[in-house]
Amino acid sequence: MPSEILQVTGLNVHYRRHHALRDVSLRVNAGETVGVIGETGSGKSTLARAVLGLVAASSGQVVVDGTDVLSYKPRQWRAFRRRGVVQYVFQDPLRSLDPDLTIEESLIEPLLVQGVARREASDRARRLLDRVRLEEELLDRLPGALSGGQRQRVAVARALITDPALLILDEPVSALDSANRVQVLAILKELRVAQLFISHDLGSVAGIADRIAVMYQGELVEDGPARRVITAPEHTYTRLLVSSVPTLRSAAADRAGREELRALLHA
Repeated sequence: MPSEILQVTGLNVHYRRHHALRDVSLRVNAGETVGVIGETGSGKSTLARAVLGLVAASSGQVVVDGTDVLSYKPRQWRAFRRRGVVQYVFQDPLRSLDPDLTIEESLIEPLLVQGVARREASDRARRLLDRVRLEEELLDRLPGALSGGQRQRVAVARALITDPALLILDEPVSALDSANRVQVLAILKELRVAQLFISHDLGSVAGIADRIAVMYQGELVEDGPARRVITAPEHTYTRLLVSSVPTLRSAAADRAGREELRALLHA
């Protein structure tokens, strides 16, 4: 049996006038990439933030690396984030990189907070920069001097530097051009760390995910092996998503998708 790094069970998140997540259950195993796909407002980013305690869950359970984190008090949450058990990669790397710190300073900062010696932290930063296919000379530069693709690879390296059990990637390639998107996806695919890969782009998810979970209006409507979800989708919304990606659909699936879309819009 594969070991579970993340187990979400019956998760509900309510805002004042909005039910953002409805009874969501999901797992991510060690070394596995689970793609969470859905349109804006489907609840996929809320799910990621609930795992990190950035939004309050109304009910349910979130177990990360064997620990039920929803029971944490604020001090425990702070300690949990400091340990870097779960690391978050944003769509815009400038949200996680201080513009006034060099790349090296940004990379080693999480380790220094943990009490790691600066020399050891710097050595680890250099190894990780090579792992994300960047030159060591970039360590002395500021984030603003890098391209968008370079900054996103630095953000991935920074997330990896604490040796996390789980990476949460929220639209990590949606702001990149096609060449940089391919490079970043290739790097992520090589990683041997559990990943929750959140995207509205089924094409990107299909190229990296072992399993795909489909979110629609706050509910998880389909979850299964990537190949099965793409070739034999069970839910109407999943079929619509597949039919919208030219490289994934067939002419018959496209026709069926259009008919289902009309029915869904006029229901």
